[in-house]
Amino acid sequence: MRIAARTENVPNRIVSDGFAVITDAFGSNEMAVLAEELERSNLPRSKAGIRHAMRHGGVAALALDQRLLGVAREVLGRQALPYRATLFDKSPISNWLVVWHQDTALPLRERRETRGWGPWSVKDGVDYAHAPAKILEHVLALRVHLDDSTAANGPLRVLPGTHTLGVLTDEAIHSLSKEIEAVDCPVPHGGVLAMRPLIVHASSKSRVANPRRVLHIEYAASAAVDSGLELAVA
Repeated sequence: MRIAARTENVPNRIVSDGFAVITDAFGSNEMAVLAEELERSNLPRSKAGIRHAMRHGGVAALALDQRLLGVAREVLGRQALPYRATLFDKSPISNWLVVWHQDTALPLRERRETRGWGPWSVKDGVDYAHAPAKILEHVLALRVHLDDSTAANGPLRVLPGTHTLGVLTDEAIHSLSKEIEAVDCPVPHGGVLAMRPLIVHASSKSRVANPRRVLHIEYAASAAVDSGLELAVA
């Protein structure tokens, strides 16, 4: 098992490996204020956190912060914009294991049957569909860490380079997890992990009492993703 190191050339590393670590994007006080605001928020919560966090004013403002938006636009182009945010709140009270997978479902403004898209679902009133690889290649997630993510509290694990292989079957993902050395991605609070949605990734259960709150913000090159399909802001 390897450990991800701080990345100096973020755009190039995202192209080659599918992920990159930025260790000091935000200050401790900024993260503490946002964490407190989210704790006080009346947005619907599940045991795992908040699904559609872009509805929170502080999250929406953070998503447009130039420290994040600048990275997204370096990778996706000058028109890149945030469209969805999710708070993952892993703790001893709410602890879970995530198996190896890719992120392929996108929130859409309306359901419109389109070749290559599906299956469809509805999550908290928002239509979702699994997207083809050609669309997901124009998406980037920036994971802002409100707490330290360590080897002990269930950090993200990735299989470098798998973002170039398209949308994979469960069987193919399982095979790759045996063939490619996984990389653990511990990130200090205030740090950011950039990742492509098609990189195969997972996380273990936390083994300690320390919380691991991560704000996962997704960006796209354009809100119009295919003929007649437009991303929903969630």
